[in-house]
Amino acid sequence: MTSRALHELEGRLGRFGPDAGRKKLALVRALARARFDTPSALQRFHECLCFLRAYADDAELRTVVARELARFARRADTRRHRARLETSGIAGTDLCFRFYHPTAEWLARRFPRALAIDWDAFDAAERIHVLLPVLLPWAETQTLDEARSPRAALAAAKGPHEGDGAFLARRIAALPCAPDLARALYDELDPPLVLRAGPDTPSRTLAACEPPAWFDQRADLHRERPVLERAVREPPRSIQAVSLARGKQLVALARDVMVVRARDLDAFMYADPRDVRWIDCGDGLAFAALGVAPPQRLLLEAVYGFLTLKNGVPIGYVLASALWNSCEVAYNVFETFRGGEAAWIYGRVLAMLQALFGADTFTVYPYQLGHENEEGLRSGAWWFYQKLGFRPRERETLALMRRELRRIARDPRHRSALPVLRRLARHNVYWTATSAREDVIGRFPSERLGAAVTRAMARRYGAERERGVLELSDELARRLGARGWRRLPTDELEAWRRWAPLLALVPDLERWSSSERAGVVALLRAKGGRRESDFVRAFDGHARLRRALCRLAGVRSSE
Repeated sequence: MTSRALHELEGRLGRFGPDAGRKKLALVRALARARFDTPSALQRFHECLCFLRAYADDAELRTVVARELARFARRADTRRHRARLETSGIAGTDLCFRFYHPTAEWLARRFPRALAIDWDAFDAAERIHVLLPVLLPWAETQTLDEARSPRAALAAAKGPHEGDGAFLARRIAALPCAPDLARALYDELDPPLVLRAGPDTPSRTLAACEPPAWFDQRADLHRERPVLERAVREPPRSIQAVSLARGKQLVALARDVMVVRARDLDAFMYADPRDVRWIDCGDGLAFAALGVAPPQRLLLEAVYGFLTLKNGVPIGYVLASALWNSCEVAYNVFETFRGGEAAWIYGRVLAMLQALFGADTFTVYPYQLGHENEEGLRSGAWWFYQKLGFRPRERETLALMRRELRRIARDPRHRSALPVLRRLARHNVYWTATSAREDVIGRFPSERLGAAVTRAMARRYGAERERGVLELSDELARRLGARGWRRLPTDELEAWRRWAPLLALVPDLERWSSSERAGVVALLRAKGGRRESDFVRAFDGHARLRRALCRLAGVRSSE
């Protein structure tokens, strides 16, 4: 009975219309009283509940599903299968992963008792002996004994109310050195961690936020493939900045969503709650747009992370880099929600990015297409984007694509072999609403700018790079006529200093018009300002600076 009911519920998830919600509700209530003999069956029921929370037919079904998810960790079968459901993200189960330091430290501060080292999986444990003298006050080094095991040494050093994983992450964060150096030290150590399940530890089961309004899914899902030319011209219903409190809530949710899937995403870990916007796309679909805090921003592109939400339930995420009126897009739909509205939502993603950044060209990088990514390769990711209208720019890849298309035309059952897909996935693919150009992300060779800066700094300053940055910052202020630049806010001042070595290579900067020079000052301040998308708009609107950087990189400018 239980097996049949579960199979029937899975088959009805994507069906909507008269009586569809009532039938799902009856099945959910029946299965809520059942006990599952295997962890896989229990997990299947869990995934049904997660899907129904996002795509509920009506308020009654939504309420019952939310109640069942809230009690999921207390189910007898969840407790019985707990060990075999490790790292499933289900409430009441432990999470194991080698988190990068920002995530590990964040977890350590939120759940100090729950974060421990998985010693059985820790290959570099002996290096703890080398680190401990640096991590502890000098007076404690007299008691260090290398004969003691690393586990015992940390157990003796940590506090009574914290796990050894939390202690290690926080002590490395406290080192008197640049934060980047501390992070590199921790990441090289690469300790495997366990987050012990507790009443408030994150889970996929409970990950959600309350949306401004609920949407009852009465009609069929949007399974059609969008026509991107039309889709990008249909802007979101609204883009609204949120309060600082709401921003903190959404940043925490985005981080939790990645933690429970054993993933790290810098754009979420370094997200700035002051730069969070809620983007409403209708039909219960929304994106939480999270900007990166100024100290972690890239020199050129602006990076934003987007949490994809359906009725407040995270169903995926987007990572976008924006500049040059273009965006590089990484699009991910969580497994529970795949096979539904993925293509339609992707059209909404591009429309959102066009509205935020003014992008007219979009690119997908090789990993997303399956390069060194077996899951993406086998899923047919390359053809997903090709069918949406994305195309490679390399002649060899274009020729290979056309050969495959001819084979498909002759035999519609033809499927590209894995070796062919690997060749196709080696290079970016692009979609543009205008004509193809070279000054876009994926084509513009930013590394040439970095190499030019290195040559100039090496020639002029050698090992005295700090003196070089200070002198070039002063020089930039003189060339731009920017008096009082030293009184800029801290983050804006740092952006100024970061850009100074690059702008020193622009030969005629001081001869630009006053409005052009003022525009450079404004975009540098925006780079260190609250909202990095303001920098993107300012840079993309500065035709002369764009031409100057294209000349430095040896690229033809579209301006």
